Amino acid sequence: MIEVSRLSKRYGGADAVRDVSFACAPGTVTGFLGPNGAGKSTTLRMICGLTPPTEGTATVHGVPYRRIPNPGRHVGVLLDAAAQHAGRTGREVLTLTALATGADRSRVGELLETVGLPAKAAGKRVGAYSLGMRQRLGLAQALVGEPSVLILDEPANGLDPEGIFWMRTLLRGFADRGGTVLLSSHLLREVEAVADRFVVIAGGRIAAQGTRDELLSGTGVVVRGTDPAALHAALRGAGLPAEPDGTGRFLVAAPAEAVGRAAAAAGAVLLELRPAGGDGLEELFFTLTHGATP
Repeated sequence: MIEVSRLSKRYGGADAVRDVSFACAPGTVTGFLGPNGAGKSTTLRMICGLTPPTEGTATVHGVPYRRIPNPGRHVGVLLDAAAQHAGRTGREVLTLTALATGADRSRVGELLETVGLPAKAAGKRVGAYSLGMRQRLGLAQALVGEPSVLILDEPANGLDPEGIFWMRTLLRGFADRGGTVLLSSHLLREVEAVADRFVVIAGGRIAAQGTRDELLSGTGVVVRGTDPAALHAALRGAGLPAEPDGTGRFLVAAPAEAVGRAAAAAGAVLLELRPAGGDGLEELFFTLTHGATP
């Protein structure tokens, strides 16, 4: 269980993260989503005790990370795959992690196989690894202590489509066995297929959170016309909140009939009018995060 309550981090006069609260339950994968610079990594670093919060609290199994005895046996963390020791081999990295945490060294070979690093790759120095190989090694390192919680920051970076599918399968299996996964990404499609819940952060603040169905319920309609400016003016004139998506379409938090009547009254010709959510969470994600600043 991960619980984050009103976390804030301020650097000088600027808020990197402001009043962030959410929870991740056992048996679930939580997708922590937002554009680059939204505050995802800062939030994860605060949860893991690497960055002290200005305000608020974060606990894992009811305890701040820094107070967990031998945390590697309870929480597997991958925040930066590039931080691994370049002069050691992949096998050495895992063996040293097992020794440091008191984990079973016999699991090293099994984990290397699990993450797709065969003996030849495991014997290479990490400095010769591609980013994708480092990500695989980082996941294995997070799993060495047989933790019940995984906290992962952009773990799909550098993975090819096959690797992303493998990662999803691994994380889904971990959660299905009762584990808790917090998975950060700026790419919605990487996590949409595996996450049970989503927390969307933009400009350092939580923009939305919930299951897919909860996020998409009541999101309104998508509308597109021959003249976007005229259509936007018609919607504003009717008091209908409309958010442009950058492609000439608008997401409108109103019934389709109200949108159609507003367009007809203004003489705006429509080319498209449909319920939002037809493209999954992507439309909603763009609308929530577009143009947000701390």
